[in-house]
Amino acid sequence: MLVRDAMSRALLTVGPAHTLRQAAVLMSARRVGAALVLDPEAAHPGILTERDILNSLGLGQDPDVERAHAHLTSDVVLADPSWSIDDAVRAMAHGGFRHLVVLEGGEPAGIVSVRDVLRCLSRRSTT
Repeated sequence: MLVRDAMSRALLTVGPAHTLRQAAVLMSARRVGAALVLDPEAAHPGILTERDILNSLGLGQDPDVERAHAHLTSDVVLADPSWSIDDAVRAMAHGGFRHLVVLEGGEPAGIVSVRDVLRCLSRRSTT
């Protein structure tokens, strides 16, 4: 099974100036754990995760003041849709993260999460 078979193509995107609360509201409404942060000045998208928001709250920061650009991961590991699920698992385990941004033709095509990988592995074990 390949990353393209597991990834979510319905991407949630926010801008770098979104507050953490705005991002959290959108993430909650879409029931996702990460949002792509698209900044026209950046070479590729960043990612803001629920953990990034939680870390900010844990530091006592105000989610109505803190902006996505200050908390995102900019050195994102970018996956290719042709990667195997095993490749994605290795990248996640090696990097210690739960989401991979998938680029196709230089453009964001999706996000693959640990949940997506588990769903694929579960299907693989029943066939």
